[in-house]
Amino acid sequence: MTKKICILGSTGSVGTQALEVIEQNPILCVYSLVARKNTTLLEEQARRFSPKIVCIYEKSCYMDIKNRLADTNITVLCGEEGIKEAIDGSDTVLSAIVGIAGLLPTVYAIEQKKQIALANKETMVAAGSIVTRLANENNVAILPVDSEHSAIFQSLQGMQEKSEIQRLILTASGGPFFGKSIEELSAITPEMALCHPNWSMGKRITIDSATLANKGLEVMEAMWLFSVPLSSIKVVVHPQSIIHSLVEYRDGAMIAELGVPDMKIPIAYALTYPNRMPLRGKKLDLTDASLSFFKPDIETFSALPVAFEAAKSGGVSPAIFNGADEEAVALFLEGRIPFLEIAHILAKAVADAPHIETPTLSDIIDADEWARHYVRTLVL
Repeated sequence: MTKKICILGSTGSVGTQALEVIEQNPILCVYSLVARKNTTLLEEQARRFSPKIVCIYEKSCYMDIKNRLADTNITVLCGEEGIKEAIDGSDTVLSAIVGIAGLLPTVYAIEQKKQIALANKETMVAAGSIVTRLANENNVAILPVDSEHSAIFQSLQGMQEKSEIQRLILTASGGPFFGKSIEELSAITPEMALCHPNWSMGKRITIDSATLANKGLEVMEAMWLFSVPLSSIKVVVHPQSIIHSLVEYRDGAMIAELGVPDMKIPIAYALTYPNRMPLRGKKLDLTDASLSFFKPDIETFSALPVAFEAAKSGGVSPAIFNGADEEAVALFLEGRIPFLEIAHILAKAVADAPHIETPTLSDIIDADEWARHYVRTLVL
């Protein structure tokens, strides 16, 4: 039976790789494609995969993509209502929209009882309690796409009871600046920070990997995805990115998932679970592999401990951290703040933010807007 896939964020890094995966598996088909504003690439994807629906979020781009696809039978939609219609007829929704913008579409997909392949970590970071409750109420499976969370998910297969888990161990590559001092990081440019040694990713996640803010976001996501306390999650630096994460069980055994750094592997597993599909590409040769592990340098890369503090505070603090980070990364990429200022801004935002213990979705959206305004005010 063919599985109809809706890709939220089809023109981004995860979305484009997901289409490569779908092209290799005849039981997967593209039902709908959703993009923000890249009409050129969206047209190419639509002509290649012939989805039933294409949706562009930016209404100013609607006539452009509609005219581009006027000679096809594809339904062209736009805006939030268009996204909902793109979700409605699908079986599985790949949530790969970058940032907090992915939250509400993912919530809608859960409410429509769609299986979720989750690449948008901000959904769980900002609204983990709400999203997990909705998923349980609607009997919806949330399958992780992030390589680290997919590795944990795979390593948990066969577990009988949650009490068997001792802790989750998230691996971090360390990014392009692993081993560098604070002094060496003072002159980092956006071009330097965008050169990740192992992974090909979007700009924001690449910068977040360089600051280790991304690992902090992944810790928050793991708490909700796997229902474990913060105290049961550990981060280790593994520069080779071969072991993508581990589960330590109460008897001392550790189970890990290993492979080459290729996002198509966790994408494929989420889209075809519980089955696996053959994938073209390089395979891991253990005879060529070298594994090393280090404690993260939380003094130099201080965004990571700030993330742990936000996770410990709970409420809207994770949303504040995420919103402030999105804004700070954008400012860094624009050349308006230095690299090290990103972590300083995150610490200030989390410390100064109003606290709401049990937030609603509206509270979370407001907290995100507060964080962005706060960061812009700091930089003025």
